[in-house]
Amino acid sequence: MHKACYVYILASERNGTLYIGVTNDLARRVGEHREGLVPGFTKTYGVNRLVHYEIFEDIHVAIARETRLKKWKRQWKIDLIQTRNIHWDDLHETING
Repeated sequence: MHKACYVYILASERNGTLYIGVTNDLARRVGEHREGLVPGFTKTYGVNRLVHYEIFEDIHVAIARETRLKKWKRQWKIDLIQTRNIHWDDLHETING
């Protein structure tokens, strides 16, 4: 059985700066972003609120989805987030039980 993989979107705030990533351990990876342990874009711009994620069984499918989402227009990404998270709540607590 394959371990679940996740495509996730982080935001700095509602309608703020967005970041899209992929991981096989969502709680760990989002925690790293939140603690500023990931150097680069998310740390520089304070992008650490988990606002959307999708679960996949195949890492190749997850990477393909991440690649597609990164090419989307910004408004499409905002619309995707708001389909399941209208208030842009930070979902980090929901993934940690």
